[in-house]
Amino acid sequence: MPSLAELPGLAGQRLGPTEWRPMTQERVNAFADVTEDHNYIHVDPERAKDSPFGGTIAHGYLSVAMLAPISQQLLDVEGATGVNYGMNRLRFPAPLPVGARFRGAAEVTAVEEIKGGTQVQATFTIEVEGQERPAVVADCLFRYYA
Repeated sequence: MPSLAELPGLAGQRLGPTEWRPMTQERVNAFADVTEDHNYIHVDPERAKDSPFGGTIAHGYLSVAMLAPISQQLLDVEGATGVNYGMNRLRFPAPLPVGARFRGAAEVTAVEEIKGGTQVQATFTIEVEGQERPAVVADCLFRYYA
């Protein structure tokens, strides 16, 4: 776990990957309920069998939401309060199928001082086991304050 003072040394480094996690239908259904997005490709396994995906898939924004625990695991800064400042770019190159396992990784692309703290830019990916393309590629900004 780096300290605030050690953050500049992370520029250019790869973080992770995290451990594999399962994407379950229960998680997808819960996300659908919270967001009111009940598109059949997410919540209807029988109907989704005939979709281009061959089964249900996680919502893109559910995949993005998984960046919260992934980033907290990979970029936990000792003695600092971290906040998600936003994203510069977000893409969904491939689906995250229900039943698949996924994990996260990141590359720190920039670290700069800001008033009262440090801003870190990192490109996060969510990889899907056995799949060539990632489910998410996101250029994320985090701010850390002492």
